[in-house]
Amino acid sequence: MIPNMDLEAIPWRTTRWPGVRIWFYASDRVSNRTVALIAMAPGCGYPRHKHHGTEEVLVLQGGYRDELGEHRAGSHVRYDDRSEHTPVALAGPTATTCVLFAVAHEGIELLAGTPPA
Repeated sequence: MIPNMDLEAIPWRTTRWPGVRIWFYASDRVSNRTVALIAMAPGCGYPRHKHHGTEEVLVLQGGYRDELGEHRAGSHVRYDDRSEHTPVALAGPTATTCVLFAVAHEGIELLAGTPPA
């Protein structure tokens, strides 16, 4: 967990996916570049999506798993242009909310309506 990070002070927006919240720090409609914080409750996830351009993710708290494996607090993950993945927050008795700092350089395309359980 990142010290001094007050998750309750962030103006989160709920999403249509249970347990997933997002806060857009910056967004450019021309380039589709998005900088955001994403919070996923344990066991909850973001739908499968494809990247347009690269995406850089820094795990600030908790962790998640996807097709590349498990990524825990402090991990930096880079997804290449046109890559696809389905992130799901790690679950278990000691799991905490997964918080990600993500930069999608040219946006994403959602490929499914609901994430896996």
